[in-house]
Amino acid sequence: MQKKLILIDGNSIAYRAFFALPLLNNDKGVHTNAVYGFTMMLQRIIEDEKPTHMMVAFDAGKTTFRHKTFTEYKGGRQKTPPELSEQFPLIRELLDSYGVSRYELENYEADDIIGTLSLQAETDGFKVKVISGDKDLTQLSSAHTTVNVTKKGITEIEEYTPEHIKEKYGLTPEQIIDMKGLMGDASDNIPGIPGIGEKTAIKLLKEFGTVEDVIASLDKVNGKKLKEKIEEFKDQALMSKQLATIMREAPVEIQLNELEYNGFQKDKVIALYKDLGFQSLLAKIDDDPESIDEKSFEEISFTMVEKIEDEMFTEKSAFYVEILEENYHYAEIIGFSLVNEKGRYFFPTDMAVKSQAFKSWAEDETKKKIVYDAKQSEVSLRNHHIHLKGVEFDLLIASYIMNPAEAVGDVATIAKRYGFENVQSDDSFYGKGAKRQIPEEKLLAEHLVRKAEALIFLQEKLVQALEVNQQYELFRELEMPLSLILADMEATGVKVDTERLRKMGEEIIQKLSEIEGRIYKLAGEIFNINSPKQLGVILFEKLGLPVVKKTKTGYSTSADILEKLEHKHEIIKEILQYRQLGKLQSTYIEGLLKVVNPKTGKVHTRFNQALTQTGRLSSTDPNLQNIPIRLEEGRKIRQVFIPSEENWVMFAADYSQIELRVLAHIADDEKLIQAFKEGMDIHTKTAMEVFHVQKEEVTANMRRHAKAVNFGIVYGISDYGLSQSLGISRKEAGHFIDRYLESYPGVKEYMSEIVRDAKEKGYVSTLLHRRRYLPEITSRNFNIRSFAERTAMNTPIQGSAADIIKKAMIDMANRLVEEGLQARLLLSVHDELIFEAPQEEIERLKIVVPDVMEHTIELKVPLKVDYAYGSTWFDAK
Repeated sequence: MQKKLILIDGNSIAYRAFFALPLLNNDKGVHTNAVYGFTMMLQRIIEDEKPTHMMVAFDAGKTTFRHKTFTEYKGGRQKTPPELSEQFPLIRELLDSYGVSRYELENYEADDIIGTLSLQAETDGFKVKVISGDKDLTQLSSAHTTVNVTKKGITEIEEYTPEHIKEKYGLTPEQIIDMKGLMGDASDNIPGIPGIGEKTAIKLLKEFGTVEDVIASLDKVNGKKLKEKIEEFKDQALMSKQLATIMREAPVEIQLNELEYNGFQKDKVIALYKDLGFQSLLAKIDDDPESIDEKSFEEISFTMVEKIEDEMFTEKSAFYVEILEENYHYAEIIGFSLVNEKGRYFFPTDMAVKSQAFKSWAEDETKKKIVYDAKQSEVSLRNHHIHLKGVEFDLLIASYIMNPAEAVGDVATIAKRYGFENVQSDDSFYGKGAKRQIPEEKLLAEHLVRKAEALIFLQEKLVQALEVNQQYELFRELEMPLSLILADMEATGVKVDTERLRKMGEEIIQKLSEIEGRIYKLAGEIFNINSPKQLGVILFEKLGLPVVKKTKTGYSTSADILEKLEHKHEIIKEILQYRQLGKLQSTYIEGLLKVVNPKTGKVHTRFNQALTQTGRLSSTDPNLQNIPIRLEEGRKIRQVFIPSEENWVMFAADYSQIELRVLAHIADDEKLIQAFKEGMDIHTKTAMEVFHVQKEEVTANMRRHAKAVNFGIVYGISDYGLSQSLGISRKEAGHFIDRYLESYPGVKEYMSEIVRDAKEKGYVSTLLHRRRYLPEITSRNFNIRSFAERTAMNTPIQGSAADIIKKAMIDMANRLVEEGLQARLLLSVHDELIFEAPQEEIERLKIVVPDVMEHTIELKVPLKVDYAYGSTWFDAK
């Protein structure tokens, strides 16, 4: 069998992937779009080409031997976006897990490595395929080497053989470098001869052969001006040809036999996919039968309780509630375990929830409980009219606070981190996916008792660790009480006007029908608007709109592509609105109707308290923090959320620019502090500073740009990110950021100081001592280190804002009780708290809510709360 070598231009393909796909993030905030695109391409190559040998070449640095010839070589290139730079180490890690060799060589480009190895491989009888996004490599094409060049994105390929090059250009592969010598290459800043484009270069080469031949035959060249140009810039043309020529004898040390491809390392690939959040890819690869945990555990004795007695309960117990379904609002409790100084017990669910002794103990504040996930336990017990009180320690919350970057996992996962091995993981005990099942009761009882034992062991370990980290107060005074407040909010739920929701759905369907009619009229025919393939034919073939991007299956009709074409034809605006309304209908109208509890007429979301690295809450089933508000129809969805009692109203209060106020406090920036103290519009103030204008000279566009920079600073935005959000060049965006930092020296100093601090400690902290560990901040790799530095800058701001909102929720819950008010806290959405309350309590709430929220923590700037109320959540704005 003939050996087959695949050589990939790593930098080129990574760039293509990055710009072909929208910015994607994993749950740690790391950008992953380039890695994802690279992975898809790698898989396709392996499947289609079935290589025996494989290698990815990378550029080693910015300077190469070509810079000695021409210092401005590649000088016009824009700086690599940090969102891409941070992904190169991940791409290298991907290649290692896939068992694909990679190589880079100081002072040489990836092209030179590929050129050298392809020549060696040809000599050794290999069939070679080169893959790149750069047409420069087509000069390597030969009888034994094919060069595949990605076109739009990374899925569409143009295959360059000597025959294809002849057909396309009328040239040989060797003449590609002559063509570059004459016409230059703007992407590499190769000058060529000014005024000579591809067409003229090809004509000259067909007539004369090479750059040298063109210069030697100058008297035969037609056209006086063209002759003069060649004469004037002949040295530049020869230099340009030299720059464009790929070195095929670079001092590459790696040998062809070292490039053998033997398949990927499944465990490493699975671990990487999990870390990157590539769920669809993970599902395809992680399909083996579940591995059973063969570990032998120490034997334990326990009691299968036949009757629950008061004597079983002591002053302090580990109490474990087992629920296997993700949505615990509707899930059955599988069983309970209890471990204390009296013994180890398993309670069947039916017995426990009917026992008065169990209920009395569960609701006794003086009987302390060590639990895993107090919120879940409380909500599930409430379904049986039992309230959980006296929770002293929650393993889920403690583990999350210790390191929010680690997935919390089940009890066994956490236990193993702290040296407790006598408990089996849920995946190995119950099985996964379709194979998940509950074993017979005695085995189940033993598993749950082991979990309760682990809770006792882990409490002491984690409390000590939290105290050492100065985080016990955060755990005890903030997160623990909050978990039961969230449980109360979840169980209370939010009333939904299902009739109005259905009516909205009917109205949207009617609007969709009208838009559909207009689209068909503009297109001149009926077609499936939801089919990208059919839509592509209409837009780019029938209507003749310019093609922005093609995919393997046809034309790209993604939202970002259509937005670029909006001014070209009125059909585009209609299609975009059709899609937005269609998503509203399916995701929010039909989606909400599916999750309304038929018994309560409410939705009972689940707040994720132990998920984000900044400490922010998120919500699921339904996600009430992500209701779209850009479209009027989206905003109106909030109309369906109504009070659950007659003559009650919805009351909403939100912090004004809390993150910018936190920034002013942490950075101790005089100008920012003064602006907030004076009640100035902070975006106008920033526009005045950045553009050097007076207040009355600030235009709406200046304020828009200033606002983007303000929030960009908070979220660690780069010049690339800012340029994308404002639709300006990266250079302009970079100037904005520079001028901002000049205007607010305190912010600039804070950024430098927090990075220094993070490098020294290995973590950053919020105002309430929530930590985020940043081991990458001392990495030798510039890209990894840069990402960690940006994270160090923005985490204390976002995390402190999250802490403040959480504390405000606790303070509000306590104050409502103190005031004897019936008002209920229903939701926390970003910087906003939503209540329902009797109409007669509104005047009191107008005073109490801002008073509590504005004084929940004292900063160097005033916290400001805006409030509104009305008959629906929409009206409370």
